[in-house]
Amino acid sequence: MKAKLIDPLPGSAAQPAQPARTFAVIFQTGDEVIAGLKGFARDQNLAGSHFTAIGAFGGATLAYFDWRTKQYQTLPISEQVEALTLAGDIALKEGKPEVHAHVVVGLRDGTTRGGHLMEAHVRPTLEVILTESPVHMQRTFDPESGLALIDPGAFPDPPPAEEIP
Repeated sequence: MKAKLIDPLPGSAAQPAQPARTFAVIFQTGDEVIAGLKGFARDQNLAGSHFTAIGAFGGATLAYFDWRTKQYQTLPISEQVEALTLAGDIALKEGKPEVHAHVVVGLRDGTTRGGHLMEAHVRPTLEVILTESPVHMQRTFDPESGLALIDPGAFPDPPPAEEIP
């Protein structure tokens, strides 16, 4: 596991309090989720953000990453579903915002399906709460998986915390 502190304690002399921007992004019938989030991130200059959402889709394409083939296997859903939970992040990949989202959807019979969200068309609404991080996250190519993964080593270092006397 790798981790890096990206938001030191607010209010210190080394790091004055910086409120994170939080957005409510509401999608309407027909809107495509991934393209909409990418466009919103580009318009707002977001690079390090996370989000959660609930709502419904008229159809969606989920995917499962097959480690053996290093390919996504698509799982199309062509019926009305509830977006029971949608969670993800936005990070920069080659200087452009990239959305990574996972979703669990509920079908009419109460069963669920889940996976990586490739595409979804909203019907009737999707309510997204998106919070920006004060440090922009970067994705870099990982040769073992063949994927662009968030790289904590690519984050800028926060200023050092003030020592307590």
